[in-house]
Amino acid sequence: MGERIERYSSLIRDEQGEEYSVEARGELTQGGLWEGWLEFYPLDGDSPVLRTDRETTQPNRQALEYWATGLEPVYFEGAFARAQAKL
Repeated sequence: MGERIERYSSLIRDEQGEEYSVEARGELTQGGLWEGWLEFYPLDGDSPVLRTDRETTQPNRQALEYWATGLEPVYFEGAFARAQAKL
């Protein structure tokens, strides 16, 4: 589950027209690094939450927050496709 690092105002829409909100999440690893990924939450609540695999590894939480603040909607589209492919 990890910690919420950033919640974005952008929404992602799948091929059926369902909208998802986007969050960057992360957690501290046993090795002392922070891993980050994206999660997509369906607005209707009926579909499953989608999650990417690890998108980044950073030396500390502050660096992970910085990474998360630099993401753009075009990045979310690619990450959403990667998360859907895991289904």
